[in-house]
This record gives sequence, C-alpha cells and structure tokens, in this order.
Amino acid sequence: MTNRLLSTSHGTNREAFTGRDWARFMSIGLIWGASFLFIEVGLEAFHPGLVTWLRVGFGALFMAMLPRARSTPIRREDRPRVALLAVVWVAIPLTLFPIAQQWIDSAVAGMLNGAVPIFTAIIASVLLRQLPGRLQIAGLIVGFVGILAIALPSAESGNTAALGVGLVLVACICYGFATNIVTPLQQAYGSIPVMARMLWVAAVLVAPYGLYGLVRSTFDWGSLAALMALGLLGTGLAYIIMGGLAGSVGPTRASFITYLIPIVALVLGVVFRDEIVAPVAIIGSLLVIAGAFLASRRETPATAIAAAVSDVEDDAA
Repeated sequence: MTNRLLSTSHGTNREAFTGRDWARFMSIGLIWGASFLFIEVGLEAFHPGLVTWLRVGFGALFMAMLPRARSTPIRREDRPRVALLAVVWVAIPLTLFPIAQQWIDSAVAGMLNGAVPIFTAIIASVLLRQLPGRLQIAGLIVGFVGILAIALPSAESGNTAALGVGLVLVACICYGFATNIVTPLQQAYGSIPVMARMLWVAAVLVAPYGLYGLVRSTFDWGSLAALMALGLLGTGLAYIIMGGLAGSVGPTRASFITYLIPIVALVLGVVFRDEIVAPVAIIGSLLVIAGAFLASRRETPATAIAAAVSDVEDDAA
C-alpha cells in the first residue's frame, strides 16, 4: 500500500511542450501568481482558518457543478491516493499559506513558492529511480538562481519572519509530493474526477479550523470577493488545469510553473500595492523565463544519456 500511495509516472508527452501544454503552463502561472494577493486581501477581515475553508469550499463547489466530476467513478484501490492528495496538496499547504502570510507579504510567499520544482524533482527521482534530463536540470538551476535574485531584495529588507518562511517551505515540500502522486491518477481518470474528490475530502478536513476562524473574523465584501476568486479560479479551475499538465508533461516539468508565480506576484505588487521592484529582481525574472524554456524542451532521461555515452565508448573501442 505504501508503494502504491507514493508511486508516480512519466508524462505522456516527453517531447517539447505542445501549444496546449504552454497554454496550461501560462494559465496556471497567472492564476496561482495572483492567489497570494487574494489571500492577503482575505486576511484583511478573515481569520486564516476561514480563509482556507472558504477557498477550499468554493473550489469544491465549483467541482460539484461539473457533471463529469460526479459521473466518473474512482476505483476503490485508488481512493487512498486521492485522500492523500487531499492532505498534501490542499489541506496542509492551503492552511499554512494564510498563516505564513500574517508575517510575510504576498510577494515573498510567491517567490518562496519557486522552491517547489526542487522538491518535485528530488521526489520524482527517488520514486522513478531516475534523474531528470540534462535540459530539465539546467532549467531547474537557472530558474532557481532567478528565484534567489528575485527574493534577494526582500531578504535584505528584514521584513520576512523565519516562521513564515519555514511554513511556506513545508507547503512547498507537500506540493512536491502531490505533483508526483497526481500524475498517474490524472492519466487514469482525467483531471476533473480526481480533483473533484480531492477537494471534497479536503473541504471536510479543513472544516474544524474554518469554524474556529469563523467566530474570530469580521465580515467584509472585498475579502469575500477575493476568496471567491481564489476558490473558483485558484483552487477549482487551476487544479484541473494543473492535473492535466502533470499528466501530459510529467511531474517535474509541470512543477516549473511555480517559476512564473514570482513574476506575476511582483507585477501585481507593483500595480495594486505600489511596491518597488529592484533591478536585480528584473534580472531574476528573465532567468526564471529562461529556466522555464529549458524545462519545456524534449525530456531526455539522464539514464538514456549515460547509455548513449556508453554506446559511443563501445564503438570507439
């Protein structure tokens, strides 16, 4: 059972991203890049527990309106994996982010989220017993350097709390596991049936914390509207798109969408919060784009590269 719970698989498309893959990639980056701003607006009136519950609840409601979510059954042997997804992809990280954003701002949370590909690649390598391809490794490194460049001005300002940063990193580790676990499930059932059941289970799991937060919140229409957008788009629609992307291009390459999130977070911070963007952050944004482009190229496993080198050596001998 443990092996089945923690198994993963390659994507169905190991070549360069198709137009559909790029459309998914960009859509998720935009939606999840805006999610940190929506959380911050929600926290202006609501307790973190209520922020999480409303976000998950609106996402679950979105899924309930889709006929395919109810008509496609999940086999009994795969239901524990869906339940595990509800924990590591929704209940834990979506609880941790609102708590963390009490001490760190939305841009910093979005930038730290760029660590997800690192954890996803490590976990995928362990489960598949295979290193990522050389272009994916190069993209991983270039993109992460870009993330560090974007985060540097915020780190130097001293405004980030250690606890908030630690909570975001725990959430990123959860995302790394979830992106791997969801890939074979999406390939077997499609995104909508899997994501619907995941969110329905998660809505029940976070309900106690949500009720705790309900009596500690005040009402504000702006905060409610932000959480409706966060739930319907950032949780309902985005999870469907992300599931499809992971099934198509594989968990490691799909996780590179988190490298676009800091760019979106920075732009929104400038437009809606009058934040100042340092030149080094602009350079970091360009590196992030370059890293994502490298990750999108044809996936050549490291084992295949090693085998090719061995064949050349044999021929030379």
